[in-house]
Amino acid sequence: MKLAALPGVGPRTLEQLARLGLETVEDLLLHVPSRYEDRTRILPVADVESGQGARFLVRVRDCRVQFGQRRSLRIDAADESGEVTLRLFHFRQEQQAQWSPGTWVLCWGIIREGRWGRECVHPQMVRVPGPEQLPDLGSRLTPVYPTTSGLTQPRLLKLQQAALTRVHDLFPELVPAEVRPDLSVADAIVTVHSPQVDADETLQLARDRLAFEELLAQRLAVLRGRLRAREDSGYPCEPDPQAEQALLQALPFELTTAQQRVISEIRENLRSTEPMLRLVQGDVGCGKTVVAAAAANQVVAAGYQVAIMAPTEILARQHALALRAWFEGRAEVHLLAGGQKAAERKSTLKAVAEGAAGIVVGTQALFQSGVDFDRLGLVIVDEQHRFGVGQRLALRDKSGSDVIAHQLVMTATPIPRTLAQTLYADLAISRIDALPPGRSPVQTVAMSQHKRPAVIDRLREVCAQGQQAFWVCPALSESEHATAAEEIAEMLSESLPELGVGLVHGQMKSAEKIAVMEDFRAGRTSILVATTVIEVGVDVPGATIIIIDEAERLGLAQLHQLRGRVGRGDQQSFCVLLYKPPMRDTAQARLRALCTTHDGFALAETDLELRGAGELLGTAQSGGHRMRFAEALLDTRLLPQVVSAAEITLRNAPQHVSVLVRRWLGGRANYADV
Repeated sequence: MKLAALPGVGPRTLEQLARLGLETVEDLLLHVPSRYEDRTRILPVADVESGQGARFLVRVRDCRVQFGQRRSLRIDAADESGEVTLRLFHFRQEQQAQWSPGTWVLCWGIIREGRWGRECVHPQMVRVPGPEQLPDLGSRLTPVYPTTSGLTQPRLLKLQQAALTRVHDLFPELVPAEVRPDLSVADAIVTVHSPQVDADETLQLARDRLAFEELLAQRLAVLRGRLRAREDSGYPCEPDPQAEQALLQALPFELTTAQQRVISEIRENLRSTEPMLRLVQGDVGCGKTVVAAAAANQVVAAGYQVAIMAPTEILARQHALALRAWFEGRAEVHLLAGGQKAAERKSTLKAVAEGAAGIVVGTQALFQSGVDFDRLGLVIVDEQHRFGVGQRLALRDKSGSDVIAHQLVMTATPIPRTLAQTLYADLAISRIDALPPGRSPVQTVAMSQHKRPAVIDRLREVCAQGQQAFWVCPALSESEHATAAEEIAEMLSESLPELGVGLVHGQMKSAEKIAVMEDFRAGRTSILVATTVIEVGVDVPGATIIIIDEAERLGLAQLHQLRGRVGRGDQQSFCVLLYKPPMRDTAQARLRALCTTHDGFALAETDLELRGAGELLGTAQSGGHRMRFAEALLDTRLLPQVVSAAEITLRNAPQHVSVLVRRWLGGRANYADV
């Protein structure tokens, strides 16, 4: 059902909702609250914790316009427990008369400790006759939704309320009765949007019901994809002993036993006419790139092309550099990235289309229209969690004929076995469970930002010995990323004038980023200040220390990836997690886990428990679909029921499979070919 069918939804609102990925009323109903506020209880001002949203009733003592750095309307008010200042920066002059002394005001807002006492900025305010005559505050929690610029919470709440009147028509039961939970999907949606106060058990039941169906849709999608793959034909690529020997001689290191085992598994897949669908999991620094090179070597030797997709241009260029050295004289390795000049891109596209390019390394530019392969035999997707499932399958289908390319998916974000077997049912799974010899664990420590001067002194010592360091600046937005990184780079340049400091962030032009990275890789700069653009794949053996600023803002998987930027040489390396106190319990748990554990598979279990499945499954990125309900390790208890329900649904209600998948995956359902 189109969103325009809801009352009051015009072009501007449609544009705002589209920015949230919402195109239908069904999408809107599955756009669930990120949290809830209890506005049914009135708290004494003194009992409200600083930074906590609360409902409170106060009486105005004074109201006046205050001039300072910013003009504001200051309303001094109090209840029997204490005083609070209500401050409005955006106000009309007549409001000063509206909040005259003696007026009772029912407020909702966040009280914080201000310079002159407790303060609440821009609360929601309603005049009331007095404590004995209050409006009905209801018995349900108030949802707070993820939103976008220009779309206010009250407006979004009103749209949801209009959509909820149609929920039973839009969400009929599709799961066969014999495996269907007792609670209907429509009633579960209503509960999630408007739960009763203190009804935790009911809310959990509703979430479980929706998580079950979401997992079921994902399972059905990959099963359909696997069935289609078995019907397709791929290019059989027999191993070439001479090509294998040539690659081994070109490598500056010996393969580990784990790498050899995984390469053997891939070798057998590639010999078959059934297209390979294999996921290779391996911890940061385990050597997945050389495994990909071995697969590419077998396919190129058989006369077919290979496409390797990386999540960033920096990583794509690094892969291309390594592959050109390993395949010198045996195969042309081309790069296709968004930052290329027009002439270079045109030349590369011509080589790809004519088959002269044996290996093509690139970013998302690879699966765009206009990129046509002659005989694409293998697709390799590096860092699967950065891409949607639809993207990897769109690239697989660029084979240039009726034959489907083999597919190798790699990730340094290990996925717990039970979850992988259930939700990646279309992929065989290999695991590189050993690091190259000589690698020692990165010593990791968490420190308060108050100790930043000591960290800078340590940087001076390390870099004076010829070693290098990363300083990573996370932020909430790309512009904030850039600003934070620029400020840190300026501070380090002033504090350490004897050292070269480089800066790289997402808002820089591609050529600028590449130049900065080359200076750092070549040792011309000692410190690289960066945003999380260097999270994956950047390989600088001379870097032995990484400082992650405001580490409490990042997820565990991302922190582990960043830590993997060091420890790639034979020297002891260090990771410093700078945090801004006080931290939430979950942030403390993340940093504690990182400081005590180096096993990426163990950290994946912890990360899944703390953050959820969306990013691990490659469904939370561009081209994919964020898991709304199926998250946390607790949901693994639903998986046996999901597996059984998928089989019964395929057998007894095949007509509902496509509808179920589209319900939960929206317009991206085509990745499952349903």
